[in-house]
Amino acid sequence: MKPKQKPHPIPKLGRPARRAVLVVHVTASASWLGLTLGLLALGTTAAGTGSAMTVEASVRAMKLFADWLLLPVAFLTLLSGLVLSLGTPWGLVRYRWVCTKFWLTLATTTATVFALRPGVNSAVTAVAAGGPLPDAGDVLLGPVVSLSAYVFMTVISVLKPWGLTRRGRRLREPARRAPAGRLRL
Repeated sequence: MKPKQKPHPIPKLGRPARRAVLVVHVTASASWLGLTLGLLALGTTAAGTGSAMTVEASVRAMKLFADWLLLPVAFLTLLSGLVLSLGTPWGLVRYRWVCTKFWLTLATTTATVFALRPGVNSAVTAVAAGGPLPDAGDVLLGPVVSLSAYVFMTVISVLKPWGLTRRGRRLREPARRAPAGRLRL
């Protein structure tokens, strides 16, 4: 007699659904990376030019990216990553690289809301009032840190380093101990 197994609380994604969510996740992640490169180019232009018109145009374009594009793409990346991790054998806390990506995505999304957007908004306010760019760090630091984090997350997505977490090893052990179809007493 087979032992009764508890149903998995989160159903695993079938192949078509997994592929669809993976395409959404990769597209959203690449979009986030591209937007960050765009922000870095605009921030570098704003910080490095002597033209007041160019500075204003650059920071206004940054505000447009930050207000309308970054957050939806960031949340789509976070949500699709969660669905993939919970709906596939990778799990959210089974592998160190998945856990690291989750926390970095959460941290960069939070930094976008509480650091990058306010920095860009203060730059726009100052420049629109006719003043100079108050601090180049407001328009450069966020994109540099974000870009570094996204490149790192891309690398670990490809290489999948570090192996299983303690929980992942614990979940894998029962499956290795009992041969398929036999009950161990």
